[in-house]
Amino acid sequence: MAIDLQHDFVSAQGYFAKLGYDPDILRAVIPNVNRLSKAMRRAGGLIVHTRQGYRADKADMTPYEVWRRERNGLAGTQVMLRGQPGFEIDSGVNVEPTDVLIDKTANGSFTHTDLEHVLGAHGITHLILAGVTTEVCVHTTLREACDRNYQCLTVSDACASGDADMHKAAIRMVTVENGIFGVVATTDAVVAGFDNLAKNCDPCQDRTEKT
Repeated sequence: MAIDLQHDFVSAQGYFAKLGYDPDILRAVIPNVNRLSKAMRRAGGLIVHTRQGYRADKADMTPYEVWRRERNGLAGTQVMLRGQPGFEIDSGVNVEPTDVLIDKTANGSFTHTDLEHVLGAHGITHLILAGVTTEVCVHTTLREACDRNYQCLTVSDACASGDADMHKAAIRMVTVENGIFGVVATTDAVVAGFDNLAKNCDPCQDRTEKT
């Protein structure tokens, strides 16, 4: 899963930048995310991209969420609204017609979305997580997935945060209690694993268990 690699998070004009963070830190993981996606496609895996944002008419925005936007100086802006340029996946992210897009309002990708139904339709039991930000949307999705008994792998150098300490802590948190939230690996290790799988699985689309 490639989580929330949208203009609002990774561009200099986006939401993240408006909060004073450096979006270049987030953009830096896009090449690794593309490498993962390419390797997964070769091995027959399904690529899911998520986008976070409210309805264009703001009908799904509670008074609390309106207050939070005002507190962050975003009142009257088009930040994180569906249909706006900032909501779209960054052009540097490789998205193919066979990929699945999941639009969400919450930090977690399962909340109020059809993600679980999509995964079930494909017989998917294992998830590989990448994207931004590590400690918020990636970790929230990870925890939701674990509570639903998906087996999860978080790719440490394909996730990013505007705060290096938060990223490090979020990655470390995955491994506590002998991997309570799954396992952690690097892009190189995951790509090598998928390449090996592709060589030894013909055709990969016929696997009974998908990733």
